[in-house]
Amino acid sequence: MPQKDETQSLTQALLRRAHSPDAADRIHSDKIQRRPLFLKPSSPPPSTTRGARRKARLEKKKRAKALKPQPLSACERRKLQLYRLPREGQAYSIFTPLSNLWIGYIREILGTELYNGGRGAAAKLSAADFHGAEVEVSRSRCPSRVGVRGIVIKDSRFTFEIITRQNQVKTLPKEGTMFRVYIPPPDATLDQKPFCFEIHGDQFQHRSSDRANKKFKHHFLKKL
Repeated sequence: MPQKDETQSLTQALLRRAHSPDAADRIHSDKIQRRPLFLKPSSPPPSTTRGARRKARLEKKKRAKALKPQPLSACERRKLQLYRLPREGQAYSIFTPLSNLWIGYIREILGTELYNGGRGAAAKLSAADFHGAEVEVSRSRCPSRVGVRGIVIKDSRFTFEIITRQNQVKTLPKEGTMFRVYIPPPDATLDQKPFCFEIHGDQFQHRSSDRANKKFKHHFLKKL
């Protein structure tokens, strides 16, 4: 106890050399007597060490992996028949509203080019989605497919799956086939012809999601 009193008296004496007695007492009581003492101020707590942080990250990844379901493989999707249209849904009337919705969608994309066509219209049509479009086979290597017409219910990489007016689901390969699409004018009272364009299936062998960012180039096409 005497050593503590001697230390305090020495500290106060040194402070009184630079400050007044009242200021020295105040500084001594505020900044020396009541100041907390950290034995290891630079050492982090055990919970923030490198090993603990690594362990916390691994546990977080395990929890996220357990909560997030794994995507289905192609084999599992085929077994579950996710892309198969049920028998009760194979009706042309069910997909007629989808076709009307697609007509409005393609009119909005084309804008004024719906009447004059051109390179701008070709670029927009090549990147458009054709689910709901009513297509007709105009030319094909297989003569029996010419004239088949229906609404596209599935646009895969190599085929168009359509439903006809006779409520028949048919799969049309894109290779060696040319499809024709008619877009009626917005105002049916005016004497305007429907906008007609053709799709070269050989150049359309891409998924609809992949065509959005793809730039089509001119290629030699074999005569159908």
